[in-house]
Amino acid sequence: QVQLVESGGGLVQSGGSLRLPCAASGSIFSIYLMGWYRQAPGKQRELVAAIPSGGRTNYADSVKGRFTISRAKNMVHLQMSSLKPEDTAVYYCYAEVEVDSSLRRYAWWGQGTQVTVST
Repeated sequence: QVQLVESGGGLVQSGGSLRLPCAASGSIFSIYLMGWYRQAPGKQRELVAAIPSGGRTNYADSVKGRFTISRAKNMVHLQMSSLKPEDTAVYYCYAEVEVDSSLRRYAWWGQGTQVTVST
């Protein structure tokens, strides 16, 4: 079992900033990729940003230049700046974890943290 624990969500005014940390723990051999998705009411869950081991970061077009993802071992952070009301959503931490030397990957999700941006 792998656990992803997020924190850092909350209410912020338009133009403000928030930082979302996520920590992975449990039966982890290595982590191939960590990232963040979000889901707004009535919309599908969408990728916000992802960072693979040794690879290039990937951002949704809507957050490029405003959000920054960073990773240190089994933790990932999402620094969100210049927040807009349309960034309001539940943000989910995501990881592709290799649990043993076979390097088969399994996807895990955090419980989600609410981010609300007011006008």
